[in-house]
Amino acid sequence: MSLEFAGLGGLFLAALIASTIVPASSEAVLAGLVASGAYAPWMLVATASLGNVLGATINWALGRWAAESRWVRENARLARASLWFRRYGAWSLLLSWLPIIGDPLTLAAGLARLRFLFFLLPVAVGKVGRYLVVFYLADWISRP
Repeated sequence: MSLEFAGLGGLFLAALIASTIVPASSEAVLAGLVASGAYAPWMLVATASLGNVLGATINWALGRWAAESRWVRENARLARASLWFRRYGAWSLLLSWLPIIGDPLTLAAGLARLRFLFFLLPVAVGKVGRYLVVFYLADWISRP
């Protein structure tokens, strides 16, 4: 396995895990790979975005599957996200990149049985936008 593939694979996994309900961060992995200068910028942003959108999709699918679960009904963080989601609808998913509320929003979209395409577009826009900002900040900071 090449070192480049390992770096991209690690970034993909970090982004995927960070976008599920498991607390994690992928920005540091992206920043480290940007600073290494060994990767094409588009490849880094695409890999991180794909992993993060896939993680959000897992949350959406879990929400659809677990709509009647007692844990879901009693989770305070998810209750706040559901309220936000009911108030602002699919447009609130543009904020799915935010820490703390982003992951529960994607789960709430599944609980609300939002159609997948209406889910995917705002989530992808928000997450790709976040990784573009992280990339450019990391690139600017790491320049000599």
